[in-house]
Amino acid sequence: MKNIQSRAWVAAGLVAGTLALAACNPSDELLQPQQPGILTPGDVASAGAAGAEALRIGALGSLQQMVGGGNVNQENLWMMSDLLTDVWKSTDTFLERNETDQRRIQSSNGVWAAAYLMAQRVRGYARDAITPLATTVPSQPGEQGEMWFLMGFAETQLNQDFCNGVPFGITVNGVPQYAAGISNKDGFALAITHLDSAIALSGGTDSTAARTKNAALVAKAMTLVDLGQFSQAAALVAPVPTTFSYQATFAQASQSNEIWSLNASQSSARYAVGDSVDLSGTIGNALPFASAADPRVPISGGSSLNAKTPGIDKATPWVGSPWKNRTDAIVVVSGVDARLIEAEAALNAGDYAGMTNILNALRAAKPNLGWGTPAAMPALTAPASKDAAVKLFFREKAFWQFGRGQRQSDLRRMIRQYGYTQDQVFPTGTFHKGGTYNTDVNAPVPDSEKSNTLFTGCIDRNA
Repeated sequence: MKNIQSRAWVAAGLVAGTLALAACNPSDELLQPQQPGILTPGDVASAGAAGAEALRIGALGSLQQMVGGGNVNQENLWMMSDLLTDVWKSTDTFLERNETDQRRIQSSNGVWAAAYLMAQRVRGYARDAITPLATTVPSQPGEQGEMWFLMGFAETQLNQDFCNGVPFGITVNGVPQYAAGISNKDGFALAITHLDSAIALSGGTDSTAARTKNAALVAKAMTLVDLGQFSQAAALVAPVPTTFSYQATFAQASQSNEIWSLNASQSSARYAVGDSVDLSGTIGNALPFASAADPRVPISGGSSLNAKTPGIDKATPWVGSPWKNRTDAIVVVSGVDARLIEAEAALNAGDYAGMTNILNALRAAKPNLGWGTPAAMPALTAPASKDAAVKLFFREKAFWQFGRGQRQSDLRRMIRQYGYTQDQVFPTGTFHKGGTYNTDVNAPVPDSEKSNTLFTGCIDRNA
């Protein structure tokens, strides 16, 4: 098991942490994730192996921030992505969160802008570390591979969560190399080139090779699924064991799990576990995460209809998630993801019995989900039609990957690859804070990107 320790972010404070994290205007630094305020990556890299290691740890810390960390009252990309779906419900007063929950995101949304910056920084920090690692620690090619994995994984996430038109610029010697926005499809292809580099560099026996290879195999397969290449994806993850788990971990002294920070305490909760019903009535298409009594999403704090336990808005019922402790881990990629990829390949081959067998094996396996291990569950019955098989698969996938930023991509794929419409898969009906749900299926690239002279806005907001 690979743990991205919270101390990585502390160490990053000595190197990458002196970067533009302290700047006041995110737009000045959006495409300059390597641009420092005090030290340059070259300065750190010139310290030899120790400097290269510092850059590597800083890059790992940036990944931790993107998937599970954040700042006080500032969530990460995965939380915002899931808030656009049925995974979370806003119990907050902030417009940025409420408009996301309502599927009505403005390009001026500052919370999305910060989450976008987190993902772009992963790319920059990882890129900065690759050459120093190759130069000073050549006996550990797996460490270089891990940096390529970080780059490719962040690029996949950006294309899953944002509109067509994300730009992927870089900074060279402190000078931004601006890039125009590209389609999500081309962005996935870019991610695959970097994940291929990760796989190529992690075939040895050095200390990071095995975990990096498994992580990169799963990440590449997830990206192939985004491109509709299901059988190729399944073949890629066949050697990844179900027990494999590449995790981000946290420590009370440095960095808390941000789901815990924004959901665990009723009095300060800005998020609640989503459900298929709320005080406004039934939510169209939403899964009953809070009320299903599913061991993969053990809740706390009452029900989604109990107004006596509101969140910080003093109105919306609070429901606590599986992450009960500030140090609970969050899974980045895992063997569970590998088996779900194989199940979807069986689904697309028309093998509904084979798909169900894979899902039932997972239900019996009791894998580690970061916050803990769910109890074994009874077997499912194989569906008879494709529509029933698709709905069963994505329901199971949503419960296995709850809170891990995968739901928005899956709902987009149900539109793009399976022929559903947005009002058949995303939440619809009366919104609990007034009005109705809108039609957004992704987030716009934020206005802060306009400092990039080649960026002209989203190409489109299609799934």
